[in-house]
Amino acid sequence: MFVTLSLLTIIAGIQNNAEIVEVEKIWDKGTHNAFTDLVYHKGKWFCVFREGQGHVSPDGALRVITSEDGDKWKSAALITSENSDLRDAKISVAPDDRLVLAGAGALHQPAEHRHQSMIWYSENGTDWGDPIEIGDPDFWIWRITWHKDKAYGIGYGTGGKRLIRLYKSDDGINFDTHVENLFDEGYPNETSMIFLEDDTCLCLLRRDGDPSSGLLGESKPPYTQWSWKDLGVKIGGPHMIQIPDGRFVAAVRLYDEKVRTSLMWVDPEKGELTEFLTLPSGGDTSYPGLVWHDDMLWVSYYSSHEGKTSIYLAKVKIK
Repeated sequence: MFVTLSLLTIIAGIQNNAEIVEVEKIWDKGTHNAFTDLVYHKGKWFCVFREGQGHVSPDGALRVITSEDGDKWKSAALITSENSDLRDAKISVAPDDRLVLAGAGALHQPAEHRHQSMIWYSENGTDWGDPIEIGDPDFWIWRITWHKDKAYGIGYGTGGKRLIRLYKSDDGINFDTHVENLFDEGYPNETSMIFLEDDTCLCLLRRDGDPSSGLLGESKPPYTQWSWKDLGVKIGGPHMIQIPDGRFVAAVRLYDEKVRTSLMWVDPEKGELTEFLTLPSGGDTSYPGLVWHDDMLWVSYYSSHEGKTSIYLAKVKIK
């Protein structure tokens, strides 16, 4: 199913040297389909997300769908849990070429803790191993990012500690605390990290509470000292990549005026976000996956602008 783009959306994209080539609804079989990520691996696309009865419900499961062309999709796996609501699937490729699925279990109460981060490994995206608990209980490791055969993840406190913690793993299984308190002003939580050619790490950070503006962090090896710039805008579900011409693109939920999922330029030097393209979206929306492939930006995200909360895939040409 293809989404009809409004004339204003098309004009806005062209004026900003970006054009939506197409947007397709690729999954709506769950009652509530949300919180996506995307990867292209060994000639196949893999999109992961959560299925459940609602935005928050005890039956959350992680769905993996796959496609050879990005147009026709089929289910590859469904990962469930008997004692938790599985949430916020993220997918990456380990140095040994295996697929890595990361998520967190919101533990059914009563329980000793509220959340436990977990990862699963797979050779083919269909057969997944048993869950491996990572990090500390009640620290939600949002996304696994690989750099020089090491795995990094930032966890945010969900058990009363309003801070984020940097974890590092040498083997992709055992995640040790690398920075105990990375940031603790307001309520820092969801993150996206990228590593540059000179090993600089950038982190796009969502922050709620007071203040509620997002931040951009920067650090050099060994990533124990960080500087933060206030972006001056509230964001949700952040993800960020660097495209081949060197520019930085983020996809976030914006809350000003109409709630929407948008693409934004990131200026690390100025600490600024500039919206350049709004995706067809609204209501319950965001949590994108980003992949640069075939000279285009491919964006998975979810939205309820057409009624049912569904998974979408946008192909964006950036000039």
